Amino acid sequence: MNAHPLPEPRDRPARLTVGVVGAGRVGPALAASLRLAGHRPVAASGVSDASVSRAAALLPEVPIVPPAEVLARAELVLLTVPDDALPELVAGLAETGAVRPGQLLVHTSGRYGTAVLEPALRAGALPLALHPVMTFTGTPVDVQRLAGCSFGVTAPEELRLAAEALVIEMGGEPEWVAEESRPLYHAALAIGANHLVTLVAQAMELLRASGVEAPDRMLGPLLGAALDNSLRSGDAALTGPVARGDAGTVAAHVQELRRHAPQAVAGYLAMARATADRALAHGMLKPELAENLLGVLSDVSDARGRGGAGS
Repeated sequence: MNAHPLPEPRDRPARLTVGVVGAGRVGPALAASLRLAGHRPVAASGVSDASVSRAAALLPEVPIVPPAEVLARAELVLLTVPDDALPELVAGLAETGAVRPGQLLVHTSGRYGTAVLEPALRAGALPLALHPVMTFTGTPVDVQRLAGCSFGVTAPEELRLAAEALVIEMGGEPEWVAEESRPLYHAALAIGANHLVTLVAQAMELLRASGVEAPDRMLGPLLGAALDNSLRSGDAALTGPVARGDAGTVAAHVQELRRHAPQAVAGYLAMARATADRALAHGMLKPELAENLLGVLSDVSDARGRGGAGS
């Protein structure tokens, strides 16, 4: 349930016409949630067949038009393009005169704050950075998942109420992030979510290779408990051979990975070292055991560099 009450009418943005530039997985879902709050999606831009299909599913009857036309029709424009494409897009829209004074321009990049919207600001736009901390599928389920979703919000002081109101209307929880902190904030989310997907996918592949028929069913309860414990207790939730200092077990792991999944060795070693450092710093790993463990990790890394076993 959303912990924030809906803003008072005086604090809410007026009912707005909404446009989406970049009909990827994020933009149509946000526009659909804004429609549920009473705003009116009027235009979207998309190039690929997948983008057009997503827009049709989430924003039925909303026309697909070029980006400049989206800005011409909408009072609130969602710029939902990849991070690296955002600066060039903003500069191009400003240079061509597509940006109108008083127009709300909202980007959803985690990496950037509002400085990336400076060219549009000079043209009179009102800049907001609203980053939903959620993975998106490009399907209607995304709209439901926005309920209780945190948004990393960066906005000028005079637009803070409007930014907060928009997030709350989408069902989200605003979390204020300073402009200079956006890259670090985004790196933290990438470590927590993107790298988690890679780790889980690798674990499932290795379980299949070991003969487990339903690795997802096996991992589900374990990973659910690990996630819950780590969110509640942080480093105190660490378990397993690295945290215990079982150097022999770790060495056996690496040997088997070299034999069956050499592409997973580098990631295992990196995470084992990071885990050992954290366990040692928090007093969970005894120094004498840490020395043996880090020695094993160093030895297997050096063997790989010298073209040792498994190369």
